Amino acid sequence: MKIIVCIKQVPDAKDVRLDPVTNTMAREGVQSIMNPYDQHAVEEAVRLKEQLGGEVTVLSMGPPQAEEVLREAISCGADHGVLVSDRAFAGADTWATSYTLAKAVKKIGDFDLILCGKQAIDGDTAQVGPGLAIQLGIPFVTCIQKVREASAKELVMERMMDDGYDVLAVEYPALITVVKDLNEPRVPSLKGKMKAKKAEIQVFSAEGVGADPAKIGLAGSPTQVVDVFPPPPRGERAILTGSIDEQIEQLVVKLAVYL
Repeated sequence: MKIIVCIKQVPDAKDVRLDPVTNTMAREGVQSIMNPYDQHAVEEAVRLKEQLGGEVTVLSMGPPQAEEVLREAISCGADHGVLVSDRAFAGADTWATSYTLAKAVKKIGDFDLILCGKQAIDGDTAQVGPGLAIQLGIPFVTCIQKVREASAKELVMERMMDDGYDVLAVEYPALITVVKDLNEPRVPSLKGKMKAKKAEIQVFSAEGVGADPAKIGLAGSPTQVVDVFPPPPRGERAILTGSIDEQIEQLVVKLAVYL
């Protein structure tokens, strides 16, 4: 079974900021991690490989330092790493990203299943997984919280819903996006870390994947950030101190002003 997992290196949630000139995410000098949802996608891919056989290729689009998350995924059981990196990709929105990843997947070759995290914590759009499936012309299922059955032909899964879950089956080739309830990512072993350190990471450029220059990066993005501004002040705030009873008395006095 040939599995591809799309992963993303994202800024640590406590250190997110925007470039005031381009209105895109600032990444220089910002501590980065593997997108948390993608960790669960990698784990599930490795479990499927262990159950059904085959190989797992992790794919990421980003700057050269994104190689770090590819090696992290290899240390957790993935077999190969591919980095799609080119300055021409900078500023890509979800459409341009999906297009670029699709070109990279086609260059990688045959696959049975693609796994993605439900969303990235820096953009929170949840659009790239479905967008990639549409670019490739394959079926997709989102928000998978459990894989019930896995065979060489299909997956039977539970899709998270607001009022419970759906049970769905999908035949290969297909793409699924996963949520954090799916599994518990493993801790890399010493053997895995050594393998990751020695692994050769393939690097694809825009020309290498045959991407149309008009469809990549900021220039090829239909959606762009026009303006960025802080939310308006919430107004006067007060901190109540003392015991619970004392705080209640203070609150009653303050609320009485509005009655």
